[in-house]
Amino acid sequence: MRYVITVVVAVLCGVLFLAGCSKKTPPAENPKPSGNQESSPAPSSAPATEVVVLNEANFDSQIGQGVVLVDFWAAWCGPCKIQGPIVEQVAKQISGAAKIAKLDVDAAKKIAQRFSIDSIPTLIVFKDGKPVQQFVGITQAETLVSAIQAALKPQG
Repeated sequence: MRYVITVVVAVLCGVLFLAGCSKKTPPAENPKPSGNQESSPAPSSAPATEVVVLNEANFDSQIGQGVVLVDFWAAWCGPCKIQGPIVEQVAKQISGAAKIAKLDVDAAKKIAQRFSIDSIPTLIVFKDGKPVQQFVGITQAETLVSAIQAALKPQG
């Protein structure tokens, strides 16, 4: 019986982990980022392979033109820590064809509310300021690259 309970608990934990974190219930011990570099404003002339850090002041101007992948994340979110390196990998693979960015949902609550971000990580592909595709939970690089490439194709 003890083995069955252990297996059930392990499976449930795995499912919850892969599904992502609910933005509505951050851990009490660290609900906001501690002023690390990830919450600092984005440099305006970031190289194409860097992930641009977005905030409420620069969000609309950064996503307004072209194709942009935005990773909505938080410092306290375990799955977001797994997604971060995947997003950096996508930035290298895309190599300037699209902008890759991230937005800390705790530091930019109005933006997160505007796009109804209830679970993180959430990744949205924008084209000329409009969302065209959305992913919730840990999303592999190949899936994100394919979505970006599809958004880069001219509509016809």
